[in-house]
Amino acid sequence: MTWLVTGGAGYIGSHVVRAFTSAGIDVVVLDSLESGHREFVPGDVPFVEGNVTDTDLVRTTLREHDVEGVVHVAGYKYAGVSVQRPLHTYEQNVTGTLHLLEAMADVGVRSIVFSSSAAVYGTPDTDLVTEQTPTSPESPYGESKLVDEWILQAQARATDLRQTSLRYFNVVGSGDDDLYDSSPHNLFPKVFKTLTDGGVPRINGTDYPTPDGTCVRDYLHVTDLAHTHVVAARSLAAGATLEDVYNLGSGEGVSVRQIMDTIAHVTGVDFTPETAPRRPGDPARIVASGELATRDLEWRMRHSLEDMVRSAWAAWVHVLGEDAPH
Repeated sequence: MTWLVTGGAGYIGSHVVRAFTSAGIDVVVLDSLESGHREFVPGDVPFVEGNVTDTDLVRTTLREHDVEGVVHVAGYKYAGVSVQRPLHTYEQNVTGTLHLLEAMADVGVRSIVFSSSAAVYGTPDTDLVTEQTPTSPESPYGESKLVDEWILQAQARATDLRQTSLRYFNVVGSGDDDLYDSSPHNLFPKVFKTLTDGGVPRINGTDYPTPDGTCVRDYLHVTDLAHTHVVAARSLAAGATLEDVYNLGSGEGVSVRQIMDTIAHVTGVDFTPETAPRRPGDPARIVASGELATRDLEWRMRHSLEDMVRSAWAAWVHVLGEDAPH
């Protein structure tokens, strides 16, 4: 039997694919390549180019590859940009999930692990986010992820669908030098590109009520995240009853200043970050508890911040070659 990974040519999805194959589980990838990279998919993994909004294509893929379950990573993930592109965001994230579930029901595929987001919480009024923290998304992206969770739960109540959603914040690092984060909106690639271009990275806000005055967030190594997707998939396939949602969090978080210092240390590029005023809406600290996922899904932080930076930088340098700063 095989698992379908939607968005399996993207940064996170490609790591999920490799985690599955390393665990001896066959996979097939469906990806539109809007933001994914065909070269991220191993040559021996079946690849279907297309969008989850194409029900016929999804249905055909599920049947032809005898798919047992789905890991749904595909989606439009840029929270800030989603404010300017709400219709596109909802089409890709909500309509896409509806079409995927329709195809799954038609074919009889009964298990799905959904890649959700901590964006469903918005700006929580607690230092440690748990699954009981009220949801209050502040962007069409966060709203779409929450709606997707509701849809999955409703379908599970109405049918024999087995499902769970994994919520997480910032995913960084690399499991292979040829897999890198190419997002123009994420902190690590933004800082790396600034350094590569000869610029100086910037910290927005140094007067927050945190130990060093900069924002504190969860940062998770992508391979730790990918492993948890495999455990969740195996649990559902075995008939286990999982929680509707799990937070994948560090419980502690790291600050932007810590990240900048670690990047300088790992890369050998001596820089002092520029400072700028706070950005509107940036809370001082958002960190999630991962206790439930630790209990049920083997979740834990297996990598230090230095591991995260070192692996991400190695992948960045691998891509840039001689253009990387020394």
